Amino acid sequence: MGGRMGAAMLAVLIVLAAIPVSLAFNITTILAEHPEFSTFNHYLSATHLATEINQRNTITVLAVDNAGMAEVLAKHLSIFSLKNLLYLHVLADYFGPRRLHQITHRSTTVATLFQATGSAPGTTGYVNITDLAGGRVGFGAASERSNEAEFHSFFVKMVHDVPYKVSVIQITKMLRSPVAEAPTPAPSQYNLTLVMAKKGCGAFADLLLSFPAVAKAYDDNVDGGLTIFCPVDRAVEDFTDKFKKLTAEGKSSLLLFHGTPYYNSLQMLKTQNGVVTTLATTGSKNYNMTVQDQGEEVTLKTKSGSSKITGTVIDEQPLAIYTLDKVLRPWELFKQAEEEEEAGAPGPAKAPAKKKGKKAPEPVAAGPDGVTDDGPADDNSAGEVVAWSRGVAAVVVVVAAGLLL
Repeated sequence: MGGRMGAAMLAVLIVLAAIPVSLAFNITTILAEHPEFSTFNHYLSATHLATEINQRNTITVLAVDNAGMAEVLAKHLSIFSLKNLLYLHVLADYFGPRRLHQITHRSTTVATLFQATGSAPGTTGYVNITDLAGGRVGFGAASERSNEAEFHSFFVKMVHDVPYKVSVIQITKMLRSPVAEAPTPAPSQYNLTLVMAKKGCGAFADLLLSFPAVAKAYDDNVDGGLTIFCPVDRAVEDFTDKFKKLTAEGKSSLLLFHGTPYYNSLQMLKTQNGVVTTLATTGSKNYNMTVQDQGEEVTLKTKSGSSKITGTVIDEQPLAIYTLDKVLRPWELFKQAEEEEEAGAPGPAKAPAKKKGKKAPEPVAAGPDGVTDDGPADDNSAGEVVAWSRGVAAVVVVVAAGLLL
């Protein structure tokens, strides 16, 4: 009996160990348990900053209660300026209760997500933390604090702590930063094609303008979050002949493929490998790509090739635009050409000989983009893997239960 029980438990543990476990961190859920932070929590969601926070592995959030938020809200900042200020309250490092009181030389300067946006000149994206006399800990924007007497925000309590990973700290007031609070234009006010043209992507911008419906799709997605990967002029020039061979719908799909319907900072792209959807993705068409980082280099891959991010045009949440060294080629548009090229570009295949009593198989109809409906399996197989893992786990549990009987 004991042997069977041990074997059953061992089998269950082996399967559970093989199934990936997600230790999700959700800042809005954590703060929702503390009503005094409801205003701060609301604006984390309204500015989409909560999503960025949740995707970080090591982070400290400096939260302010409703009373502490009143002073800033009275300034009537735009939602985009308020977001910059909130960025300053997210430290790109872990500071738990013990570390706050054991700071080397009693003072340290820490980078924030505001610094990571690229919109903070000099040290304006850094926060100074100082362990003061009497056990107090002061916080201030590094560019605004010249001596301890100028601190106006202090440590109140630890709200949430996962050692060496995540920390949520309450401070008395929002930090002051004229740079972060400066008027910031709404992303929708940007002329996307003009911005791209000024940064070496004029040819790609012209292609967007030649397809008004595509350009509108880009514009419509800005406020909700948009990332654009624009090939530099030389890359578009080298791709011209292939682009001309596409159908009108195929050209639209390729242009839409260079945008994703959510914001991704460069840091997010560097730390989050995996499949991402694009503006061309629909319920019936899997226009996805894979993001892969290699140190400081980020590569976008499809089954038809890869492109590297070579620079940043703009990175101001919820809009990010990056330059690419090559035009992205979705497999859904180029798989026929790729397959023929790999096979040595053979001529048209002969129809199979008819057999008595059987009809020759009908040719597969091409889709609207000039692509057949058959082909490689979906790149995004994560759902299938998870389903398989759950099935295996269920089988092992049943087997274990049988062994215990």
